[in-house]
Amino acid sequence: RRCHHRSTAMLDVPFLPFCTFLATLGLLCVAMVGTWCQHWRGGFSLDGSSRTFNWHPVLMVTGLVVLYGAAALVYRIPNTWSGPKLPWKVLHGTLALGAFVLTVLGLAAVFRFHNSQGTPNMYSLHSWMGLATVLLFSCQWAAGFGAFLLPWAPAWLRALYKPIHVFFGSTILMLSVASCASGINEKLFFSLKNGTTAYKLLPAEAVFANTLGLLILIFGVLVVGALARPSWKRPDSDSPDSRQVWDALGG
Repeated sequence: RRCHHRSTAMLDVPFLPFCTFLATLGLLCVAMVGTWCQHWRGGFSLDGSSRTFNWHPVLMVTGLVVLYGAAALVYRIPNTWSGPKLPWKVLHGTLALGAFVLTVLGLAAVFRFHNSQGTPNMYSLHSWMGLATVLLFSCQWAAGFGAFLLPWAPAWLRALYKPIHVFFGSTILMLSVASCASGINEKLFFSLKNGTTAYKLLPAEAVFANTLGLLILIFGVLVVGALARPSWKRPDSDSPDSRQVWDALGG
């Protein structure tokens, strides 16, 4: 038993240093996807060319993975464990909404590119998975807004929906990671062929983009691990959320 306690203490990581590391990793993912599109894929534009497409991976990684992961971890911050929940709910919902807006802009970029080039839309597994993730994300945000932020939502509905909201939050994040990883792989297959070093020969671009995919995967796994850790979960409050919302709104 003593050995078990010692091993648990050795593996125990304080939340704030972990969160700092995770934020650094997320910023690194954003910087790497931007560098990939700028250095190897020609930069960015809104003219419908391949440079318009380059907005797609940058916005998806930034919104659907990094910003969404940040929104998921809001309630794990120790400062949220006491006092009213409403400000943290607003922050959580705002971060998620920002992630959703970036995701929609990312979808608009890829659809504009496909339409201007005469390329069919929605034919690959990556596109199916990505669109399903975005649709699930939109339903998750709308349901969360209605259940947790609107003052007339009953407490029993919030209690019933909360575990569902938490489950789908982690599910959407892992689907986002899978969509980004498959999208990176698909782009490399399409790009590294005629006139370039073949993907199978593992040129520098392939090494860089594959490393990006691994970092995105690690980021997603660490966020899900943090969400599942019991000691980092916010203790349940005795006061119902509806009372806090009503008090904040002067109801």
